[in-house]
Amino acid sequence: MNRKHIKPIPVLAAVITASSTRTKENDTSGKTICDILRNAGIEVQHYAIVPDQIGAIRAEIYHALNNSNCLIINGGTGLTHDDCTIEAVTPLLDKKIDGFGELFRMKSFNEIGTSSILSRALGGICQGKAIFCIPGSTSAVILATKELIVPEISHILSHANK
Repeated sequence: MNRKHIKPIPVLAAVITASSTRTKENDTSGKTICDILRNAGIEVQHYAIVPDQIGAIRAEIYHALNNSNCLIINGGTGLTHDDCTIEAVTPLLDKKIDGFGELFRMKSFNEIGTSSILSRALGGICQGKAIFCIPGSTSAVILATKELIVPEISHILSHANK
């Protein structure tokens, strides 16, 4: 993919934490994502914490899509009975970015070993906007946001809006 295809599209981000236990006071992962984005010159338009419920996650996504073109949802991507972020997001995607999850797991393997296969990290496009679902650990959000999302988001949005 030729980097000459990148258009000057302003990136407007939304950060959503899917958790039944996190609050604005203890959501270090959500705050870390916001900090990384702001340090990269990306404006954070929306920040919310929602419970691990498909309806609540989708409602917040629809709300965030009104003013953001890069949504990062952290939490709820594992295998426990209440992890439902992937189930909430997948039906909304027009296209999946398979390489995002693959590369995230590959890079995670270097940090945490074979337990990286438990992650269902996902990226995709909805209405020409990028949605990323990443684990809720602080180390995972740093890896995903700093090493994968920030370097490619303008490129992704340029192709998604051709």
